[in-house]
Amino acid sequence: MPDADLDSLQRMAAFEHVRRLTEVHDHLTAAHLKPGFIFRGERIPLINPQRGIFKPQQMRFLLSIKTVFPRPGGRVWYDDQREVHRQIFAGDETIDYAFMGQDPDAADNRWLREAFENRVPIIYFLGIAPGRYQAMFPVFVSAWDATALKARVAFGVPEQKSLAPPDNAMERRYALRAVKQRLHQASFREAVITAYGGRCALSGLPESLLLDAAHIVADKDERLGQPIVPNGIPLSKIHHAAFDSHLIGIDPDYRLHVSERLLIQHDGPILEALKRLNGGTIHLPNRVRDRPDKDRLALRFERFKAAA
Repeated sequence: MPDADLDSLQRMAAFEHVRRLTEVHDHLTAAHLKPGFIFRGERIPLINPQRGIFKPQQMRFLLSIKTVFPRPGGRVWYDDQREVHRQIFAGDETIDYAFMGQDPDAADNRWLREAFENRVPIIYFLGIAPGRYQAMFPVFVSAWDATALKARVAFGVPEQKSLAPPDNAMERRYALRAVKQRLHQASFREAVITAYGGRCALSGLPESLLLDAAHIVADKDERLGQPIVPNGIPLSKIHHAAFDSHLIGIDPDYRLHVSERLLIQHDGPILEALKRLNGGTIHLPNRVRDRPDKDRLALRFERFKAAA
């Protein structure tokens, strides 16, 4: 089988493996990625833990690139601003990806150039928190600049059958919107849950897989709906549903209110646990600056009272 055909089959197997991982996990970690994937009985790695640009020895072309989100000393990770995040949210159609070192002819940088010249679809493991990644694919190296020592990366159109680079500005903008939405959701969720120590603010439930980052003011509100920690509260799935349905309200003093609709019902331990929240207060994050914004809570609480 020609090398190019074999590489394509291996690449499709890698994409399918990563797709299955993302269906199970909200974010990927080194532990998820380390095993790689199996192709015709052989294990092929997905990443190099020490380097950001990776081509498995079994494959002809580059398979993945990675951006690591650093651990800022003495600060919670989401205070740090990442240039790639800024470029994505600013609406750039492509983003920068720095070369490895200062030699454009080094192996890692040649792999970027070959991916550019051959229009090869790759996986971008984009850091959203220390040790946590969102897998973006397909992405393409759309430019390679030996003088600037950087490449440009374009996002492919998600869920399309042919893994080809976007043909025009409309397709690039559509792909970027999908990436922005995923990055917004993932970054906001990680930031909010991290601020509260991985626990539900109402029940104290410590299982992050069962937690959502609930907006106090919906993100469609351009003035107050920003994806920032003071506009979010970590809630278990059932508490999130109750909060969004205005069955549970939180006033500006962080006190909990349960709707009369729930209080008059008697139907088992789950309902009773919700009713016992009435009159209590939410668990607050350690940092005062991360606490729910009182103006946003006041606005949301007025909607709770109106729904009663």
